Amino acid sequence: MTDNAQPGRVGYREIADDLRRQIDSGELQPGSKVPGENDLTSRYGVAHLTARHALDVLKSEGLIIAKRGSGTFVREFKPIRRVSPDRLQASNSWGSGQPIWTTDVGTRPRTENVTVDIELPPVSIAKVLGIDDGTRVVVRRRTYVVDDKPVQLATSYYPEALVAGSAISEINTGEGGAYARLKDLGHEPVRFREELRVRMPREAEHKALDLTQDTPIILIVRTAYTADEQPVEVNEMVLDSAAYVLEYKFTSQD
Repeated sequence: MTDNAQPGRVGYREIADDLRRQIDSGELQPGSKVPGENDLTSRYGVAHLTARHALDVLKSEGLIIAKRGSGTFVREFKPIRRVSPDRLQASNSWGSGQPIWTTDVGTRPRTENVTVDIELPPVSIAKVLGIDDGTRVVVRRRTYVVDDKPVQLATSYYPEALVAGSAISEINTGEGGAYARLKDLGHEPVRFREELRVRMPREAEHKALDLTQDTPIILIVRTAYTADEQPVEVNEMVLDSAAYVLEYKFTSQD
């Protein structure tokens, strides 16, 4: 793309493609300022609306962010690599006293905001847990923040009768987290099933994750089972799609 493009010859998608290429190649480094609307109109010979649309495309992809009064910058946040099924193996995380969350973010600055309630579950959750109507569950809701950015909402459901009196009903579950406490109770999770889909965020999710315009979320629903196939947890996770790389490892079998 040249600086002397003629009016009407360049569309917003071509401008977005060119800026994306500069970001991917490192020509525009994380944290560096992105050309503003005035610069783009001059460089590409387009109207302000076209330049604005080009920037909006990259904002929706999570590549750039606007800072009020300062301009637009290449996003500095390093994506979180979520590696499955390694992160769920007891030897790698909760079985050795570390929460699963640590396997995703390592030593990066992070916080976890937790609330615990006892509620009647949604019908879909009760069905998966195999509990009767009117049976209550312990609900653990977490908001995970990495490098001062909210990246994930998680809501876990446990049958109340299964975990009553344990640290799962408290804010701090102790070393190894909830799965280690389930093991202490004689209900060690040994098999997991995850369902994944992508959708646009609901209003509350958009606000809680501070999502950029048009950024979808990744919804992962995980069910944990004991060796005798008893479901002991359903965990609904809402991930900022721009903050994650999902990696899955498989072994070829005959």
